Amino acid sequence: MVLGTTSGAGKSWLATALCRYYAAQGYRVAPFKAQNMSNNARVVPTLTGQWGEIGSAQYFQALAAWARPDVRMNPVLLKPEADTRSQVVLMGQVSQALTEMPWRGRSEHVWPTIQTALDALRAENDLVVIEGAGSPAEINLQASDIVNMRVARHAQAACLLVTDIDRGGAFAHLYGTWALLPDEDRRLIRGFVLNRFRGDAALLSPAPQMLQALTGVPTVATVPMLWQHGLPEEDGIFDDRTSADGAVQTTVAVVAYPRISNLDEFQPLKNVPGVRLVWARSAAELASADWIILPGSKHTSADLRWLRERGLDQAIEAHVRAGRRVLGVCGGLQMLGEALTDPHGIDGNAPGLGLLPIVTRFEQHKVVQHAHAAFGVELEGPWQALAGVKAQGYEIHHGQTRLHPELAVSGAASCVALRSLANGQALGWHDGRAQVMGVYLHGLFEDAAVLQALFGATVPTLDGVFDRLAEHVSSSFTPAWLDGWVNGYRSGTRS
Repeated sequence: MVLGTTSGAGKSWLATALCRYYAAQGYRVAPFKAQNMSNNARVVPTLTGQWGEIGSAQYFQALAAWARPDVRMNPVLLKPEADTRSQVVLMGQVSQALTEMPWRGRSEHVWPTIQTALDALRAENDLVVIEGAGSPAEINLQASDIVNMRVARHAQAACLLVTDIDRGGAFAHLYGTWALLPDEDRRLIRGFVLNRFRGDAALLSPAPQMLQALTGVPTVATVPMLWQHGLPEEDGIFDDRTSADGAVQTTVAVVAYPRISNLDEFQPLKNVPGVRLVWARSAAELASADWIILPGSKHTSADLRWLRERGLDQAIEAHVRAGRRVLGVCGGLQMLGEALTDPHGIDGNAPGLGLLPIVTRFEQHKVVQHAHAAFGVELEGPWQALAGVKAQGYEIHHGQTRLHPELAVSGAASCVALRSLANGQALGWHDGRAQVMGVYLHGLFEDAAVLQALFGATVPTLDGVFDRLAEHVSSSFTPAWLDGWVNGYRSGTRS
């Protein structure tokens, strides 16, 4: 199990690397995180043959382990809708009852499901790499813990505690976390990991030795900083190093509103030569952009209001008048239309930006599915390179979008930019001049055919990213510790 002294310490990153490392040794490996709080989600199979949602981190960890992702790998997903409210997804499906339940009251209701999912994965695999959440030493949460030490105790997992040494205070974080744990939980901590180290590791001495004298726990790895490792970040916006190699030819500004979702799908743009990715929160940050992307949102009407309050709507309109590209994805697509209507109280009514001749109605049923689609051959202007291109991705949305009733006349169907290959349903629209386009298909930039069409470029494959992570991390551990620990654990010595 990988625990962290804080959120953002590198738990997801380290767990992903370990999934690939052990899978490459020939073990059957699966990832697990009991409860994830994130609006970055992926569509995976449920146990009943439907589609469901899990956190993106566990999805990528499963791919790293060469395992088929499924909902057991993240049985509880919390998708924040406001500072004090989250939608609860249990085993891939939205649970309205749990969503309405007081936060502290949920734990005992979901623990049996968590336990069953973890036990099933343990029975089917040689090794389960478990990721914790936040810090296990948040003593205000320990009584209702279902994601850190309660999971570790249930599985009798050997735990690594990772800290971000680049932030400073790493040894205090490690010691303080260990010291706040009960004795039975301390015994499960087998090693400390210093992550994102820059400098001469010899200068760390004698701190690791002093820490071991205080705790009995060795520092088993010092992992050097790895910029542009190619893996999407689990929390928040990516780091500021958002340009691939080569002179910048295209600046892509992604509007980073408060309830942004599925931001991890834009990671490939960081790796495209000549592309600079900007996370924009002001009109000034949009002024020099060649592209503006309105990404997904967990609360579309609220993020649209936020956008207007900051004058970003006017900046987007000016961008369109200048003949530059605008792309909306899912919630961003909905914002580009004429109106949002919400008869069921799911998201909220709001006027749209009026840049596409469409309207969106929020329905109680949530669409969660994989999708294969094709761009229309009639695409013109800036998006012409996508004409006829087939793409695959996933849909996660409550909104149902149609052409505006007053515009649904003869010839208006030419506004459709993207159609499902399964049933011909419209999944994207564009305006007559074709510089504004919106799609429901998440994962567009993860499709090699789309990247090739738009940028004439390929980016590193995920397999290559996982291999690099595994090599980088495994070479940072005390020699033979990773292999020796697993061999000892499987033989019963658990050294």
